[in-house]
Amino acid sequence: MFFCPYCKHHKKKLSVNVDKDFFKCWVCDTSSRAIRRLVRRFGSYHQLQTWDELNGKTDISTFDEIFDFKHVSEPLQRISLPDEFVTLTGTDHPVSAQHVKKYLEKRDISREDVLSWKIGYCVRGPYEGRVVVPSFDDEGYVNYFVARAYDNNWRKYMNPSLSKDIVFNQLYVDWDSDVTLVEGVFDAIKAGPNSIPLLGSTLRENSKLFQEIVKHDAAVFVALDPDAEKKSLRMIKTLLSYGIETYKVDISGYEDVGEMTKEEFLKRKEASTPVNPESFMMEEALNRL
Repeated sequence: MFFCPYCKHHKKKLSVNVDKDFFKCWVCDTSSRAIRRLVRRFGSYHQLQTWDELNGKTDISTFDEIFDFKHVSEPLQRISLPDEFVTLTGTDHPVSAQHVKKYLEKRDISREDVLSWKIGYCVRGPYEGRVVVPSFDDEGYVNYFVARAYDNNWRKYMNPSLSKDIVFNQLYVDWDSDVTLVEGVFDAIKAGPNSIPLLGSTLRENSKLFQEIVKHDAAVFVALDPDAEKKSLRMIKTLLSYGIETYKVDISGYEDVGEMTKEEFLKRKEASTPVNPESFMMEEALNRL
């Protein structure tokens, strides 16, 4: 038992099991299946080196050294929601909301999901007939939104012509907990709290999201669509190369996470085990056959 560096409780409430490579605080409930994450975040450089030597792992450089930062101030991406946007977070909804609500119910999106993701819709204008899910930066400003057709429009998505190099809904990301990476917004809604949509199926090393993951040393659950298996493996390989605690969620039997029930996804996520370099190399080799 140790003092918890997360909640700083005055008693030793952090339980560490070296044999099982697991730690858990019985006050703030912080836990992980990799003790190295704890040593890396709160230990000294020497302590991390010692831990890696004991475990036969190589050292990872500091965040600044990894990305060779050039401290250049970039303009923040901020936009306004469509003028025709109607929020569904209130209690009184116009008649036009009935079709949207039925669509969301059909996709197993609850009232709590609507409130959490600040979901709305448009019945006229450029985004007519679309559910709109906004993204908020870490200061609470809208920096992107996804507009998905609910009226069988041939064009499913019609998003703003802006950079996707953002952390979608960064305002609500808890970097002290594990994060789940999925492809789309509706996948993220099903995957539950702390799920981040990539708005695609790739994660570049120089992207804002990747840098935030490494900076905060967040454990990552990768849950891409089965048809993006090769991209998923490349992503896992990159995360492992930076010493990130990485898990791969089994999505087999479904086209994507959005098709799953929340209960089924949580069950599969909890059954995931950390990807280690040895098991990863084997899976990568089998995938090439």
